[in-house]
Amino acid sequence: MVTEEQILEGLREIQDPDLGRDIVALGFIKNIVIEAGEVSLTIELTTPACPVKEDMKADAERIVSSLPGVESVRVSMTAQVRASLTPQELIPGVRHCIAIASGKGGVGKSTVACNLAVALAKTGATVGLLDADIYGPSIPTMMGVRREPEAVQTATGAKMVPIKAHGVSVMSLGFLLREDQVVVWRGPMLGKAVADMLSGVLWGTLDYLLIDLPPGTGDVPMSLAQLVPLSGVVVVTTPQEVAQEIARKSILMFSTLEKSLNRTIPILGVVENMSGGIFGTGGGERTASRHSVPFLGSIPLDEAISLGGDAGKPSALMGENSIEGGAFAKIAGAMAARVSVLQYSENSA
Repeated sequence: MVTEEQILEGLREIQDPDLGRDIVALGFIKNIVIEAGEVSLTIELTTPACPVKEDMKADAERIVSSLPGVESVRVSMTAQVRASLTPQELIPGVRHCIAIASGKGGVGKSTVACNLAVALAKTGATVGLLDADIYGPSIPTMMGVRREPEAVQTATGAKMVPIKAHGVSVMSLGFLLREDQVVVWRGPMLGKAVADMLSGVLWGTLDYLLIDLPPGTGDVPMSLAQLVPLSGVVVVTTPQEVAQEIARKSILMFSTLEKSLNRTIPILGVVENMSGGIFGTGGGERTASRHSVPFLGSIPLDEAISLGGDAGKPSALMGENSIEGGAFAKIAGAMAARVSVLQYSENSA
């Protein structure tokens, strides 16, 4: 009869391409059960959005089934997102906060934020989406929700309950404003609004909270970086040179904040939106290369993505088999992998 030691030794062949170690050394193998010639086991990944999880499963089935005495193999894939070592005092149930930023407006930052949130949720991750674009909250329209959130009493006072849309817990100032109402606030009020939307919302337990920042390098990004330890920032740009230049300023802003706060704010990577067609391509990759940060991928210039946002049906809902859904799924996986790598490095330090 095959032994557990033989199974583990065989599975050492499988490497996690992001963490750079085999899945046995990483502690991914759980619950090995051997009954006669039947073997079952679980592979517990660091994120359900792992882009190679199906490859890992197939490799594990192949390796174990080739061992002497094994007649059948059942491999279950699960994930446990590990929280950052830095505690989230304002939002203790949130394992990772990820800011979605851009140096300028009009690059599709909110579209990217919505679709990455939906793509992560489709993998089974628990995901929140906070619309921190105070002056132009567009998340309610893009996620197809317009009602006012419910308020409940908790041990620490009244809190708003985020609205569920497409598997994502969503909160936006836009839920609380009339359609003809505009926000005319300055620095301190903006910071308080961000703090209220973090601590005043019943987020519960989340693997990832994506925060859609307003464009530019103003008060809101600075307030956010002061209020919560960010697991990272995704910078959105378009291929044109002018957009690249301003995206670089956004990257430099977070680098400056790192020094002033004495806290690491990793740039998880750059996303090139509206790639191809009249705008060309390659600008996002050049920006990433110039600043030695990862390039997470590009999203095609496609009217279907814009129409989906207008209709409250993000293109990520279309799944990996569509061009648009596949692009967002790939980028979401790359983003989650970067968070896992940084978290693993933090725990190993």
